[in-house]
Amino acid sequence: MRRFALALLPFAALVAGCTSTDYDLMKTAAVPSKFKDSDPQDFGARSPHKHPIHGIDVSKYNEHVDWETAKKSGVAFAFIKATEGKDRVDPKFEEFWRGARAAGVAYAPYHFYYFCSTPDQQADWFIANVPREAVKLPPVLDAEWNPASPTCKIRPDPATVRADMKRFMDRLQAYYGKRPIIYTSVDFHRDNFVGYFKDYQFWLRSVASHPEDKYADRQWAFWQYTSTGIVPGVGGQTDINVFAGTKDNWKSWLAYADAR
Repeated sequence: MRRFALALLPFAALVAGCTSTDYDLMKTAAVPSKFKDSDPQDFGARSPHKHPIHGIDVSKYNEHVDWETAKKSGVAFAFIKATEGKDRVDPKFEEFWRGARAAGVAYAPYHFYYFCSTPDQQADWFIANVPREAVKLPPVLDAEWNPASPTCKIRPDPATVRADMKRFMDRLQAYYGKRPIIYTSVDFHRDNFVGYFKDYQFWLRSVASHPEDKYADRQWAFWQYTSTGIVPGVGGQTDINVFAGTKDNWKSWLAYADAR
């Protein structure tokens, strides 16, 4: 397996930095998964199961999470939907982040961005509904097109998208003290992000092949590799993700987060 660089900035860099560190996943042994997948993909030599740290992302559609069971099955972290646009809160958000905290699962809230509201309106809404104690890992900006929306189908030009994203993330960073992670999909990244936001960590969706095959020159910290996962303790099918680095890298992340 060829060596490749991964954007695993320490938490200090999430706050203020702009450098990255190379990690060699040749040192990471394959890890038997306790999860199942109703529609598994063959990723070949670059299987996500060669990464030791796995996590989930959840929302109201999961209905119920037994966090102790999920943790015992191998869930190390959870991205939890918090808000959407300027006026929606996921009804399971508070239950889920408190449950993750009680079980000792690292957690982060995410915001689904709508282009029919201003970045300040959405930042105000997120801050009003997400307490600082709900942000153990950095908050996440979910940036993707949403053609199924009944109310917001506009697609701003790339310069406007990037300016709005930056304004929203600057607001969150100023309030929570952590530089947000960017979640995105292949098409949205291609349309707006190629060559930009290199000092941010990315959580990339790539459910049919390795992110390196789909994202031009993009280093990544988290990889969402399936949306049809079956995880003990988690209601319904769920997304499963991996952290790019080793167990020691992960411990460094958490140590810095706990110190904030």
